Amino acid sequence: MKTVHHWIGGKTVEGASGNWGPVTDPATGAVTTQVALASAEEVDAAVAVAKAAYATWGTSSLSQRTGILFRYRALLDAHRDDLAALITAEHGKVHSDALGEVARGLEIVELACGITTQLKGELSTQVSSRVDVSSIRQSLGVVAGITPFNFPAMVPMWMFPLAVACGNTFVLKPSEKDPSAANLLAELASEAGLPDGVLNVVHGDRVAVEALLAHPDIAAVSFVGSTPIARHIHTTASANHKRVQALGGAKNHMLVLPDADLDAAADAAVSAAYGSAGERCMAISAVVAVGAIGDELVDKIRERAEKIVIGPGNDPASEMGPLITKAHRDKVASYVTGAAAQGAEVVLDGTGHTVEGFEDGHWIGLSLLDKVSTDSDAYRDEIFGPVLVVLRTETYEEGIALINASPFGNGTAIFTRDGGAARRFQLEVEAGMVGVNVPIPVPVGYHSFGGWKDSLFGDHHIYGNDGVHFYTRGKVVTTRWPDPSEAPDGVDLGFPRNH
Repeated sequence: MKTVHHWIGGKTVEGASGNWGPVTDPATGAVTTQVALASAEEVDAAVAVAKAAYATWGTSSLSQRTGILFRYRALLDAHRDDLAALITAEHGKVHSDALGEVARGLEIVELACGITTQLKGELSTQVSSRVDVSSIRQSLGVVAGITPFNFPAMVPMWMFPLAVACGNTFVLKPSEKDPSAANLLAELASEAGLPDGVLNVVHGDRVAVEALLAHPDIAAVSFVGSTPIARHIHTTASANHKRVQALGGAKNHMLVLPDADLDAAADAAVSAAYGSAGERCMAISAVVAVGAIGDELVDKIRERAEKIVIGPGNDPASEMGPLITKAHRDKVASYVTGAAAQGAEVVLDGTGHTVEGFEDGHWIGLSLLDKVSTDSDAYRDEIFGPVLVVLRTETYEEGIALINASPFGNGTAIFTRDGGAARRFQLEVEAGMVGVNVPIPVPVGYHSFGGWKDSLFGDHHIYGNDGVHFYTRGKVVTTRWPDPSEAPDGVDLGFPRNH
């Protein structure tokens, strides 16, 4: 059986706690790997290594950092398939989705390669007689990232490339459900020339997380995961005087107006709801159909959903893979089996789906629930699986009010041909990321990613300008220098005394 250990100080460090976590192949249900689960003492050791590395990395030149990052970007590009294969083996998503994940992570590495322009300061001269004021940004020290199972390569790359480019050192605690991609990311960074101890990977469960949140040498914590855990991360780390960005859960709505291209809207709903088996915080999980279009839209979604091929992620014919664990599969299924009793019309029920030859895998088919009420479990909760709910409203105003009443505010989309309606929507909707005829409005790397309300805890979004600001802190320097003509007697700087 494969064993995954920690990566600390530029080398593999065997787990010493005696605790191990199982890693399964979601397509077969078989345990293929065991991962070391760190003790608080092991976390402390990793932080100590990162702190020692910061003494030199924090004062390294920008050209040194960017040179390493350019080499790192080239290595990641060369190892796209290797990373994608690890993601498929442990997460279950199809290979094309895994490659897409790596590509989106690479965007942030590319952003980090240009950190020289992001870290430029400002200067104002002669704000008073012989007084200049400058603003600069400096690194924080040791920072930590706690990342989710659904994007085991992309989300870490949303964090550590910018953090180390800004001069920090990093301790990554990836999900213990699919840990191998994180180690490969760290190994390639070392191969690119990143000094030992600048990037460290510590595997673990809640013990490791709590140790990071309490550690006095951790200056900041980045987190992506569910809302309850994001709230806990924010509360605990803030109480320990750390800077925190904690991205939580979502219930992303797609508002479809009567003038929309329904074929385009149906295509978008299927890809956005069921892609990556719905295990993504930017999935469209609720369609709001306005006016009389509901029946036709639901029919078009159903027709497309029924054609999706479900199978192992390493099969090129597969368009959707299994869920990460059996327990998660059963939880997702429970929302579908209980939907009718709460008033929904079950258009598609995927709970009985199996794949021949892989009967023990964590399989579930695509489910579509129509005429769902806002007080039902399937609407209120973030299901995090291939379940799409459809709600009906008579007017745009009712639709926007429904969306804004949700406690989540991660992403949202509108489908319409009317520019005025789209403009109103983008200004009136209470969400951090908005798509206009774009179902999953994940920003490119040089814009920042983050939601509103219970989808974000902390003041900064992730990556982009917000990411640079999160991993640095501002300092303002006010200086006054005497004129050289006023040099003390006996000191001749070559300036006339009557200057």
